[in-house]
Amino acid sequence: MPVSLILACLWALIACAAGMGPRRFHIPAAWVLILTGIPLLGFVTYQAGPVWGLVLLCAGASVLRWPLIRLGQRIRRALFPPRIEDERQ
Repeated sequence: MPVSLILACLWALIACAAGMGPRRFHIPAAWVLILTGIPLLGFVTYQAGPVWGLVLLCAGASVLRWPLIRLGQRIRRALFPPRIEDERQ
């Protein structure tokens, strides 16, 4: 088994442990997981191939879904700001 896949499994175990921790540690743990997961994803793709890279990208997105949802909401607000209805009668 390639070293990159072993490291990816270790990353997943740490992500599960962070999810079981107290709520105040979730956001800092998510940032650490994101910062370590991006280079790890590149390493897995380089060493094991693009199929495994896509599998781990989907797995990482399912683990870190709330930061991705919030990012999508911010992008949508930036591109399509909410309209204020004109309340004339």
